[in-house]
Amino acid sequence: WLMSDNMHHQWLLLAACFWVIFMFMVASKFITLTFKDPDDYGAKQEPLILTAVTKVEEVHVPEEKHWAEEFQPTGKAFSGNLIHQPLVHMERLELLRNVCRDAALRNLSHTTVSKFVLDRIFVCDKHKILFCQTPKVGNTQWKKVLIVLNGAFSSIEEIPENIVHDHEKNGLPRLSSFSDFEIKKRLNLYFKFFIVRDPFERLISAFKDKFVHNPRFEPWYRHEIAPGIIRKYRKNRTETKGLQFEDFVRYLGDPNHRWLDVQFGDHIIHWVTYVELCAPCEITYSVIGHHETLENDAPYILKAAGIDHLVSYPTIPPGITVYNKTKVERYFSGISKRDIRRLYARFEGDFKLFGYREPDFLLN
Repeated sequence: WLMSDNMHHQWLLLAACFWVIFMFMVASKFITLTFKDPDDYGAKQEPLILTAVTKVEEVHVPEEKHWAEEFQPTGKAFSGNLIHQPLVHMERLELLRNVCRDAALRNLSHTTVSKFVLDRIFVCDKHKILFCQTPKVGNTQWKKVLIVLNGAFSSIEEIPENIVHDHEKNGLPRLSSFSDFEIKKRLNLYFKFFIVRDPFERLISAFKDKFVHNPRFEPWYRHEIAPGIIRKYRKNRTETKGLQFEDFVRYLGDPNHRWLDVQFGDHIIHWVTYVELCAPCEITYSVIGHHETLENDAPYILKAAGIDHLVSYPTIPPGITVYNKTKVERYFSGISKRDIRRLYARFEGDFKLFGYREPDFLLN
């Protein structure tokens, strides 16, 4: 009898355990169904949009109608809603406008929209795009993009390197080749952009490319321009080395540099200011890309221009766009503070217009 009673209790205990487990599973399923998170994508969109709305109001963006026209020359780029534009690009344009209005910097931020400027701007009529060339900032790749869009080649990979800069063969017209009426129409209606990088790092890149590595197809930099700078700006006349960075800095920082610029002609495009190249205070650009953030800026520019489904920006090698502070400091370590300050005085407009910090070695 005792054994039978024990077995009865064991069965009751086992049944109770199964019942508890069953009820726990039901309750767990109910909780999961009741409190399950919404779809991840949908859940993440609203807070992002609300944040964007708040920040747009904080930076006091001009009225929407003006921006919609400026950013929609082909009717493809945006729906007219400002919150779809990354705030960083809006802030760059806002900074540009504020510096352009600064009377104290007017001589450094304003220029005439001359033939020199119009020669720097390449045209893609098919997609209503203007691109202002700022050498030593990855412009060759952007020219390849436009060459493909203009139909001269079907893909970037097919473009021979010697064709990219041959403007008689690459199918890439300059804005200066149009009549005054056609120029104004394109400046008013087309999507316009250019790329910048830290001004001093760009000068180092220009010096290395043109006077140190010196491509064989550009011998005039080493054999004509370098001797002209050396004759005028080298302190030690017995020094027989080729152009040194110190000579280059002294030339660029000289307030009377223009007499040499005239002799050098259009070759100076590799080191003159962004202001002189693209007239950013006179021409209302749609986007200003930064070399340091090109991995993000390139896709944004293609999308903003409405061409991201037609062409891609060539692959960017890892680390190539990162600002190299150590390299900049090394190049300027042997330059006198006086010469660096004179150089900065000339390029201050570029630093201020595009949000680049004054170098630390100038503040010490």
